[in-house]
Amino acid sequence: MAPSLPVELRTVYRMLKMAEATWGEQPALHQPVGQGKYRTYSWVEYTRIAEEIAAGLHSLGIRHGDIVGLASETRAEFYLADTGVMTNGSISAAVYTSLPPAEQVKTLKGCDARLIFIENAKTMRALDSAGLSDLQVPRVLMDGEGEGAITFDQLRAKGREAMQADVGLLERLIDAVQPRDYAILYLTSGATGEPKMGLVTHLSIVSNCECGPPVLPVNDDDRTLAFLPSAHITQRMVMQQLMIRMGVPVYFSEGLTKMPGELRAIRPTFFVAPPRVWERMYASITTEIRKKPAVIRKLFYLGLGVGSEAARARRDGRTPAPWVSSSLKFFDKVVFSKIRTRLGGAMRIAASGSAPLGKDLAEFYASIGLPLIEGYGLTEGGVVALNPIDRPRAGSIGKVLPTAEIRFASDGELLIRGPMVFSGYYKDPDATAAVLRDGWLHTGDIGELDADGYISITGRKKELIVASNGKKIYPARIEGLFKLEPLVNQVLLVGDRLPYVTAVITINQQAAEHLDGVKSGSLLSEVSQSEAVQSEVKRIVQRVNRQLAPFEQIRKFKILEREFSLEAGELTPTMKLRRGKVIENLRGEIGELYVGRDSID
Repeated sequence: MAPSLPVELRTVYRMLKMAEATWGEQPALHQPVGQGKYRTYSWVEYTRIAEEIAAGLHSLGIRHGDIVGLASETRAEFYLADTGVMTNGSISAAVYTSLPPAEQVKTLKGCDARLIFIENAKTMRALDSAGLSDLQVPRVLMDGEGEGAITFDQLRAKGREAMQADVGLLERLIDAVQPRDYAILYLTSGATGEPKMGLVTHLSIVSNCECGPPVLPVNDDDRTLAFLPSAHITQRMVMQQLMIRMGVPVYFSEGLTKMPGELRAIRPTFFVAPPRVWERMYASITTEIRKKPAVIRKLFYLGLGVGSEAARARRDGRTPAPWVSSSLKFFDKVVFSKIRTRLGGAMRIAASGSAPLGKDLAEFYASIGLPLIEGYGLTEGGVVALNPIDRPRAGSIGKVLPTAEIRFASDGELLIRGPMVFSGYYKDPDATAAVLRDGWLHTGDIGELDADGYISITGRKKELIVASNGKKIYPARIEGLFKLEPLVNQVLLVGDRLPYVTAVITINQQAAEHLDGVKSGSLLSEVSQSEAVQSEVKRIVQRVNRQLAPFEQIRKFKILEREFSLEAGELTPTMKLRRGKVIENLRGEIGELYVGRDSID
């Protein structure tokens, strides 16, 4: 393990330099180049290229405190460019590439980028057609070449030339960067409002990384696969910066369609994915099981029962009963190991982040011998909580990390204080003052702390539904109860200031096509409105209602003929629902749910 940096030296470059001194020529980054082959960068190369990029940027007139935009999918060159920007003392601002080009351009203009790294010529053309050509700043292509931009290699060459011409340049650049200087400008996802841009210092990043060694047992013998968007804090902090601190080699995915094969080939030992990935994997598993003969289905569900009992024993610190242990060996060999093979079969730590994980879903994975380690973080606060690796608790975000402090406001809102908290929103002092008060970050999440120190999040303040009778309902908790239903894709609860709760539901077409009476290959609009789907969703809603208090129960629901979409503004780049936008877009459909008083039996 690399030694810890003293507070007065905590910059991203010095953290990378410490990694280079510790792991040297060992592999750090593996960028796919096609046909299952990779271009591997050692820690020495990682550091040298970051230095070249820093000097190259300086030669182009990019100075300390200037903002540099990055418009690229997650790849090795993003890591190299990102670190080079920060080594130069500049501020790195990545955009969500899943957003329409016009939205990306709006962000790049709004953050006053002085130079932009762009993934390739195709991306550059798309951005130019959306108005990026109005922004007269230098461009660097990470991959390939294109008119009006210099290449990644040309930028590196400029850096080498600058350092040869001025032997003291690099040292001056490094010494000029102080821990409290800004390093990253994050774009918030905008789940509960318009996206904002949050400034984070080198000290915040490195201090957050220092929380890793006591709680996350990974090192240079491990390997991981990165695929999340680099604009998101889970990817940027955990899969990029923390991997530098821990020395973990990172492989980069070529995309979700290729990821199943990559998982089997790379066999990661540490893997982080959002709940949507774990939900889809669960839906795929259970859909396949339902197609198996009755004896196989029975074997699977018997095994789940045994696995669940073993997981409860581990959670409670008990040794499982002898019959449980012996039975589990059989089920693990015959059933569960085959499921884990989908993820490569070597995974020691599987983590879930970027959105709440359903308790039932967490319990399923614990039962098959792959407990999901859920953590908690946010753009403005860094990563502040993680479940203990040896005793994760389903439905909890874990325990507060070292150096972070938490408390709860009178209304249950979670407040955070610590060196990982951001400095404020870019050019928005009013918004900053609204969330940073008396040194505490007001997260907007409602939660509670149990006697064992585990934190649970029950909902968002802005998403709270107050029924017409004054009762408070937290929609996220109820929506989470649908996550073990393969047929249901997403759910949005409605009912604020209304006489009862209703739901808007989208379905998983693949799961729907396995229902009797549903024709394979039909349009989603036809499948969603079929009698079989309507009847099955009604049964699912009834099952969920049995777990709820009367005032929380869903009285009516509407199955959409489509999915919620990013293009319609209904999803954030991290696939979270924008409730206000969905309700605005579906005002007519929702209004129909409150006509008359008929309801689900």
